[in-house]
Amino acid sequence: MADPKPLVSHIFAADPSAHVFNGKVYVYPSHDRETDIEDNDNGDQYDMVDYHILSMDSIGGPVTDHGIALKVEDVPWVDKQMWAPDAAEKDGKYYLYFPARDKQGIFRIGVAVGEKPEGPFKPDPEPIPGSYSIDPASFVDDDGQAYLYFGGIWGGQLQCWRTGKFVREAFESQEASGDEPALFPRVAKLKDNMREFTSEGVQELVINDEDGKPIHSSKHDRRFFEAAWMHKYNGRYYFSYSTGDTHYLCHAIGDSPLGPFTYAGRILEPVEGWTTHHSICEFQGRWWLFYHDTSLSGKNHLRSTKVRELVYDGQGKLKLAQAQA
Repeated sequence: MADPKPLVSHIFAADPSAHVFNGKVYVYPSHDRETDIEDNDNGDQYDMVDYHILSMDSIGGPVTDHGIALKVEDVPWVDKQMWAPDAAEKDGKYYLYFPARDKQGIFRIGVAVGEKPEGPFKPDPEPIPGSYSIDPASFVDDDGQAYLYFGGIWGGQLQCWRTGKFVREAFESQEASGDEPALFPRVAKLKDNMREFTSEGVQELVINDEDGKPIHSSKHDRRFFEAAWMHKYNGRYYFSYSTGDTHYLCHAIGDSPLGPFTYAGRILEPVEGWTTHHSICEFQGRWWLFYHDTSLSGKNHLRSTKVRELVYDGQGKLKLAQAQA
């Protein structure tokens, strides 16, 4: 089947986080814009300043752009680079989670609250205490407990937080080195107010290889790089992520939202462009993968959101639906 068309072409929308609210699919992407900044491993070319929320009544149907829901100027602590966001709903309120650099150049995660899934959103004046790095992904379990997953190495600064405190000098040591496990994403339980972590704080989310040992730092085709996502299917937890410089989307399966998880294979092969970032949601009885590529622009920092159907095989592992393969 032909490659799907972008959901929208009037803006560049990347890093799509999709959720079903009120019978519609809402997509929370980052908003790429033109820049003269050259590509680099620090990610300076991804110089985003606001968020547009998209929605649709059906997959493949018309897409509504609800306009700017939040921008850099709205958030006192933010300096620049409002990267990949996500959203959650609880008790009739909607929460937008977003990463950005603070005035010291350190990535933190903020939260903004709205009365409608499309916003507008009013941000808290400070980032979530104890938060760091990039790519927040929210997950509310069946018991109502909410979690926030996050982290990204290289430009996402996760390597600076090995000790639990920010070490600026560690930025250049982008990867785990030697005979040791890869750097892992982070997870924290959210309090009932959805705006703070519980007293348990931030934990490491361990992803084991098929041999039961933590994925080794040398396995760039399997190790976590960025783009955390969590969903649940048949009582099991699915953590999916991007491998970054090898350009795969992979997933791992576990029995607890806190892990550990076991590597379960690739979901998506490399697409046009450097980054791969996605989300997964169920809508109208089918499962969907939202992702981005650069097929419209041909430029790594100008990406467009697409969607393809997913299915589960006999072992519960994810793969693209045959019609889309």
